[in-house]
Amino acid sequence: MLKTINGAMFGNMVVNASKLLDVNRSKIDSLNVFPVPDGDTGTNMCATLGSAVRELKNCHTNRLSDICDTVSRACLRGARGNSGVITSQIMKGLCKSFRDLDEITVKDFAKAMKNATDTAYAAVNKPKEGTILTVCRLMSASASGQKTKDILVFFENVISAGEEALAQTPELLPVLKKAGVVDSGGMGLVTIFKGMLSALKGEEITDSPEESVVEEIVKKDEHIQPDITNLSSIQYAYCTEFFIINLKKKTTLADIDRLSETLNNIGDSVICVGDLELVKVHVHTNSPGIALTKALQLGELNNVKIENMLEQNRALKKKYEAERKPIGLISVAQGEGLAEMFKELNCDRVIEGGQTMNPSASDIADAILQVNAGTVFVFPNNKNIILAAEQSKSLVEGRKIIVVPTKNIPQGLAAAMAYDPEAPAGENLMNMLHAIDNVTDGQVTYAVRNTNVGGFSLKKGDFIGLNSKRILSKGTTIPVATMKLLEKLKDKNHSLINIYYGADVKEQDAMMLKQEVQDAYPDCDVECYYGGQAVYYYILSLE
Repeated sequence: MLKTINGAMFGNMVVNASKLLDVNRSKIDSLNVFPVPDGDTGTNMCATLGSAVRELKNCHTNRLSDICDTVSRACLRGARGNSGVITSQIMKGLCKSFRDLDEITVKDFAKAMKNATDTAYAAVNKPKEGTILTVCRLMSASASGQKTKDILVFFENVISAGEEALAQTPELLPVLKKAGVVDSGGMGLVTIFKGMLSALKGEEITDSPEESVVEEIVKKDEHIQPDITNLSSIQYAYCTEFFIINLKKKTTLADIDRLSETLNNIGDSVICVGDLELVKVHVHTNSPGIALTKALQLGELNNVKIENMLEQNRALKKKYEAERKPIGLISVAQGEGLAEMFKELNCDRVIEGGQTMNPSASDIADAILQVNAGTVFVFPNNKNIILAAEQSKSLVEGRKIIVVPTKNIPQGLAAAMAYDPEAPAGENLMNMLHAIDNVTDGQVTYAVRNTNVGGFSLKKGDFIGLNSKRILSKGTTIPVATMKLLEKLKDKNHSLINIYYGADVKEQDAMMLKQEVQDAYPDCDVECYYGGQAVYYYILSLE
């Protein structure tokens, strides 16, 4: 059990946190979506803690007060971008609580996290939930509610709370949900605490990015692209940041507050934090000259950086347009196996959905916007989704959208296989329509209630086989229902039978069925694939 942290240990915690941030920097950068997808959150947070690590090398004492003063001051000096400044304020809040202690206990760390949260929120004029601030606040709440005296257990619990909070950020911030990512700053904060814990455990930081709850979220869609159509309406053109150093003797904290008020009147994304020795300023504005002139009244300016976000946006659009391909494909499917098949068949995005979870027109439109193509083919793969796919056309500008009326998964797969990247859109559409006309489909599922339909007297739980129009078979077992269905579907022109088995079917059972089908129809090639779909035990495709 570890009950206290001394100055040397806290210094090592900061060093390890910086190392783990650096290892995961690219991953964190890739999650950034504000205000253009410039991907610098991880880089900025690394620069912030990296500054503290460099200064710690020159700190020749292990007193906690000296370590804390060094870290706090260095983080503010090294802060870059909003994420870096907020990180510096979190570290400032921690260090301010620790600096008068000889050693840190669980109770001390919990209080410090509350102070860190308050300091970080105070640094942002208009705090947004779903960001690093939310993750910090919920980690702090977890810290204050713990009864353990073991610092290792304490940290593990706080990190767990941080990952849970991180997973919820897309629900709190729509732009994250639309992009399919979690908050990059929040991921960075969780990474910092994991690095601190590794120092307490005496673990070495490897060069491999760690797997976490973030991976589970991001890996849901590995084809995420920025929605370039939403980046043109930048209200404030210039990202302006600098330090005020050597403050004039007459400067007061009230002067710093008035500067912050001025910045909020001429722009947004305002950060104005510091003390009577050093102030960090950041603002998005159309009047950077006013910001600089007002700041000069407080002291000298250092490290002034002004970036034209409109130019960044134009460059991004130019690159985006240069990379645009003529045709993209989108498919709707439910089941990891089926989704993977569509991706292998050149589908740019697969929208999760199907019989029991129909995506909306907005869901489909969002997916279309993520495909960098002039023409986008959409495979609904369900008759109940075709109308929503057609309605999505009115929600998207700058794309030609062609909805291929696929009513089931076999038709969707056939249409995708007919796609020729070298052929024009019109030719591809004709080939796809011809392909779906040559597919015979079937599904095997179960009756949900007692009923009489289509000449069948069904009891709840009976296994049934159907096509897109009607029930064709029933059986006391899944294989029996499937074989009877095939008898109804198969004709002399069919030479290929594909079987896609669902999430509730064991691979061994699927292979046994495949052999039974092959024995019954020796004139056909029989293939069996894992679809992973819900509801349907088997989806059949005959060609």
